Amino acid sequence: MSRRFVARRSPIHGNGVFATAPIAKGEEIIEYKGTLRTHDETDELYGDGGETGHTFLFTLNDDYIVDANVKGNSARWINHSCAPNCRAVIEESANGNPRRDKVKIESIRSIKAGEELTYNYGIVLEVAHTARLKKLWKCLCGSPKCTGTLLQPKP
Repeated sequence: MSRRFVARRSPIHGNGVFATAPIAKGEEIIEYKGTLRTHDETDELYGDGGETGHTFLFTLNDDYIVDANVKGNSARWINHSCAPNCRAVIEESANGNPRRDKVKIESIRSIKAGEELTYNYGIVLEVAHTARLKKLWKCLCGSPKCTGTLLQPKP
């Protein structure tokens, strides 16, 4: 399969990922890859209070996080949007081994060539969402539906 996307500078933030060909609704686009770490290892490396505005970490399950800072692929450059055209899906391993779970990025609508791929990061912090944290996690998606922050309400 030829690559249907390319990573390059984004008007949203830093780098982004853009479709180079049309992508149909429901297509798997890419797996989010990186180094598998426990939550404790990740907290030790990066802290646990959301103080970094760090977005290359993807919670895989109760045991593991995918750290795309190390051995990450182009999926780490997909930006957040409050009106996304993709979503992240956790694919549980067939044998129930949490180390074998995967994160797949798939389209939730048809995407035209040239369009930037985005998904809602769904960041929920256990700490209070102060004005300083909201600024640190500021959203730049530019959508009319933009909430102004990548932080999601606590469930």
